Parts: sequence; C-alpha cells; structure tokens
Amino acid sequence: MKSVLIAIAFLGIGLSGCSNTAKNQNTTKRQYKYYCVMHPDIGNDKPGVCTKCGMELVEREADK
Repeated sequence: MKSVLIAIAFLGIGLSGCSNTAKNQNTTKRQYKYYCVMHPDIGNDKPGVCTKCGMELVEREADK
C-alpha cells in the first residue's frame, strides 16, 4: 500500500513538470527597443537599467 502511494506521488510530480514546459514553449519573446547585453530577455521601450544586473540598456540597431 505504501509503495502505491509513493508511485502516485511521483506520477503527480512528473505530470505537473510537463505542464510547465508546455506553457514555456508557447510564449513569444517581446522585442524591446532597449535591451541588456548580458540578459537579452530583459528590456524596455525607453532607456534604463537591467533589473538583473544594473547595466545600462542599449538601443537595438534598426533593421535595414
């Protein structure tokens, strides 16, 4: 009986991990006008500093 409960617990943990992965794959990254060179996922539409490391955000080059 104890092993059945442990198996159910591991199954629940495994399934909850799969649902988080699926959500992350469906998200789209936003292209900010200003971004951090060390953390490209951090940015803003106006000048500022990175919320992770404090570096100045740099302006993206315009597409040619």
